[in-house]
Amino acid sequence: MATVPRDLREKILNGDPEYQRLLQEHSQYAAQLEQITKWPYLSSEDLIQEVTLKKMKLKAKDAIEQRVAHLATRVLV
Repeated sequence: MATVPRDLREKILNGDPEYQRLLQEHSQYAAQLEQITKWPYLSSEDLIQEVTLKKMKLKAKDAIEQRVAHLATRVLV
């Protein structure tokens, strides 16, 4: 995947609500994961939740990168 310059990412962030939504979603998953990892003991349900959150966070990250690539091709073309 091509690297998008920081200024282009900021331009996309300011102008694309879907991109903003995906970033917020990713941040929420990261915060939830951080909370779970602070717990001294994890039940089997907690472990399942942790794995699910990791998958959802990765999916959001992939969607962010796809969105950036899509918008970058529209802006650069």
